[in-house]
Amino acid sequence: MRIRPTVEVDRLFAPDPAHRRVARDLYDGIAGLPIVSPHGHVDPALLADPDATFGTPTDLLIIPDHYILRMLYSQGIRLEALGVRARSGPPADPATETDGRRVWQLFADNLFLFRATPSGLWLADELRDVFGIAEPLTGDNAGAVYDDLSAKLARPEFRPRALFERIGIETLCTTDDAADPLESHRAIRASGWSGDVRPTFRPDGVVNLLAPGWRDRLDALSGAVGREITRTSALVAALEERRSFFRTMGAVAADHGVESAYTASLDEVEADAILARALRGETTPEEARRFTGHILIELARMSVEDGLVMQLHVGSLRNHNRTLFERFGGDMGADIPVAAEFTRNLQPLLERFGNDPRLRLIVFTLDETAYARELAPLAGHYPALRLGPPWWFHDSPNGMARYFDQVIETAGLYNTVGFNDDTRAFCSIPVRHDIWRRASANWLAGLVVRGIVDASDARVMAHELAYGLAKRAYRLDVTTAPR
Repeated sequence: MRIRPTVEVDRLFAPDPAHRRVARDLYDGIAGLPIVSPHGHVDPALLADPDATFGTPTDLLIIPDHYILRMLYSQGIRLEALGVRARSGPPADPATETDGRRVWQLFADNLFLFRATPSGLWLADELRDVFGIAEPLTGDNAGAVYDDLSAKLARPEFRPRALFERIGIETLCTTDDAADPLESHRAIRASGWSGDVRPTFRPDGVVNLLAPGWRDRLDALSGAVGREITRTSALVAALEERRSFFRTMGAVAADHGVESAYTASLDEVEADAILARALRGETTPEEARRFTGHILIELARMSVEDGLVMQLHVGSLRNHNRTLFERFGGDMGADIPVAAEFTRNLQPLLERFGNDPRLRLIVFTLDETAYARELAPLAGHYPALRLGPPWWFHDSPNGMARYFDQVIETAGLYNTVGFNDDTRAFCSIPVRHDIWRRASANWLAGLVVRGIVDASDARVMAHELAYGLAKRAYRLDVTTAPR
């Protein structure tokens, strides 16, 4: 049976009775739509083996979730105590690293920290709607909930493929390194399973010359294409070759995470000189910035030619806590937003390709101040540019409301791309999409009760926000927008 939300019917809707009635009607029309998840970080290995499981409740819901880790760490709880294995430094208590029940109890004892946060909403909805645990998690019932979850996770209907189908996922896109052989995706395709799981090409590890492990990533890319990469032209050719392979495996998009939206074209001599210094370990931050900006324009050209949607995620200073990174690695909750500028930084790329409808450039930002000032006007003008949904720290009811208010009047609805969950936490997919659908219905209801759009238009717009925009933005559907 398809998983459906069981939360209070009017949650996230405005308190005014007339507004609520319209929001409820709009939400009811979209709540059961299939889920299109065109950008995220779910491990495809979970779906490659039909008998794969999620492991323990701690493995599923705590250890991989950087939202949870960062909040608990901010309150002085050591990551070792949460079951995170260190890659350097003194060894942790082996009992803590292996005892999922102990970690779960610690988490439940500190669940109050997540009150009024998106993580708190997501977890409560997952436990109730995905796993059928109606009683709220507390320190007192943590052991019983752990046992209940453990028993369910061992059952066939709670294996990843079974949940994929029960959740109602139509398409799921993963995020994969440029040199990845995509063995899990091969296994999914070879198994004959009907689930639509697609890779996404992500070359950040070789495009950013200062990325941790850059040389190892470049060597891996060299191995994947079977030749040495010492010139910029060789790097570009390798990226083109790998994109072609990803497309044969069903990829519809490429993804690029950058601190800045800076783009610039370099001549061959300067680009090769910067790459040569990088190979000697002598790159400066300014050289790395210029090289990445140059390659981004090359990647845009590739998207024009091969049709992969180009996603640009801007504004995260990665691994801000250097001590934590050196001990545990990345994705521990220490990535912090920075201010971003788009109008001038994207101009070199847009001058070359912004007027070409063959390019689909979707821009995401962690700097909300750019929404109305730069991004909505840019998306409302250039045929190639679309504006992505609220991302990361802004994937929340309030963040969504701010996004709608600042963006749609200038960009228009059809220059946005609906929702993508951008999650590593598989079981959060349905609850994140449900929150987006509720927030969309509530915003549209406000337009209806104020006479800005009529009810019939609002119903079409709600369907678009929940489903249609994402399908067309990622070229998963060739149909045109409803009129």
